[in-house]
Amino acid sequence: MHPILAYRERLALYIAAWLMIAGLLAALEAMSGSLAWGEAVALMLPLALLYAFMCLAALYLCRAFPLQRTSTVRLGGVYAIASFLSSSLWLLIGQGWVIFLTQLDLFPGLDERYQNQIAFFLAAGILLFLLAVVVHYLMLAFESARATERHTLELSALAREAELRALKAQLNPHFLFNSLNSISALTTADPEAARQMCLRLAEFLRKVLKLFGVHQIPLRDELSLLEDFIAIEKTRFGSRLSFRIEVDPEVEEYLVPSLVLQPLIENAVNHGIAQLLEGGRIDLSARRRGSRVEIIIENPRDPDERHRKGNGIGLKNVLQRIEALYGTEGLLEVQRLPERFKVRMLLPADQSTIHGVRLLAAEPSSIFTAD
Repeated sequence: MHPILAYRERLALYIAAWLMIAGLLAALEAMSGSLAWGEAVALMLPLALLYAFMCLAALYLCRAFPLQRTSTVRLGGVYAIASFLSSSLWLLIGQGWVIFLTQLDLFPGLDERYQNQIAFFLAAGILLFLLAVVVHYLMLAFESARATERHTLELSALAREAELRALKAQLNPHFLFNSLNSISALTTADPEAARQMCLRLAEFLRKVLKLFGVHQIPLRDELSLLEDFIAIEKTRFGSRLSFRIEVDPEVEEYLVPSLVLQPLIENAVNHGIAQLLEGGRIDLSARRRGSRVEIIIENPRDPDERHRKGNGIGLKNVLQRIEALYGTEGLLEVQRLPERFKVRMLLPADQSTIHGVRLLAAEPSSIFTAD
């Protein structure tokens, strides 16, 4: 629907503006002596209101020929033709209205006086149509700005909600209960190990809470945070769990979503290593791939394990955060192989300082299968 017709306030303001234009044109005609005051009002008032609705069609030309993507020459040609045709049609309708008034004997000789003012009305019609074009371009710019602002707020809310869900998933009761149970078991068998695990857990939680509201951090800091989590998990699993981390030094300063690796490693531990009697090794690698940073996490898995519904909450939260922050520039690809589980993540190689959320179109951008 036309944005003016869709709102009563806009329509009322639009009609009021055209009534003022009708009064101005009538006054010009009367003061110049071309028409009497009664003739001028009777002629211009209905014609101005009619032309007001005719000029609403300018919206569709403005949409078809946006200023940013249309050359000045083409714009001039299009609106020169459109304004002349609309003004000519307006004059033709005005001629009919004049004939009607003349036949009623309300204003004898009005048709002859109208013919003498054809050039004036033609010029006025052209100028009014071009004025309507300017108004519609301004209206479209205003609507576009409002839509962009609304979309930005929606994406900001989505990104914040995804981050909150991710944080809740990362600090889920299973992780805390498992850590506390391990500490409880160690208090008798190895009090010093229990003390160290308490300290590591406290340090990890402290760092996580400090990152609340921080959307991106250097990969170097993300790996540092991951070390505390790995130390806690190795205390739980002992020799059953090992890690291999290979990170190219050049990518350590690139920005990644904060707390993006911990839920992936936790997923690898809980749904991979924990299901194997002999345990296994989790491999993490990061390197530059063209204009993006590639991060790969692999872990062994039990080929006989049945797929369990409800798993992969951490993966889904990571996917949502990547889409909210990077849109189509980000990728989360998950491969469920017979004896291996692989997560491949591609993020834009960016070292710039980010203030707040990076807001891009959140289009589906990944091949995703939750473990």
